[in-house]
Amino acid sequence: MLDLNLPKYSFKIKENSDGRCIFDRCRNKFVALTPEEWVRQNMVEYLIQVKKFPPARIGNEVTVLINGMRKRSDTVIYDKEMVPRVIVEYKAPTVKITPTTFDQIANYNFALNVDYLIVSNGLDHYCCWMDKSSKKYSFLREIPDYQSLNW
Repeated sequence: MLDLNLPKYSFKIKENSDGRCIFDRCRNKFVALTPEEWVRQNMVEYLIQVKKFPPARIGNEVTVLINGMRKRSDTVIYDKEMVPRVIVEYKAPTVKITPTTFDQIANYNFALNVDYLIVSNGLDHYCCWMDKSSKKYSFLREIPDYQSLNW
């Protein structure tokens, strides 16, 4: 798989009849190893190992209802009361992150009303804080550490 703009991590990878699979510690199962999944697994490890987010508060492929339709959010991070506080959207490394990408994650946020949005293609990572009163977002220089969020 492609080198990403993240630290290198070790993963459980296996071959089966469907192709290569990677173990997802959040879902506790092997999943198809696509380029987007490679970004997800590396970013989740970064959030856990570097930014110190508790693994038990991270959910991958979380179903959300948007206008009565079931959609899947790539990753949702919860606070101590299991209230959604962060949505992370992943793209394959070959996919450029554009304003349309942020539109997609913003639509999920209408359902979840989180504080932070993160978008990554493994090479470029963007994090913004949602000002709920003005309904605007501000880009941050980096993803905050879990301890700094005071949840």
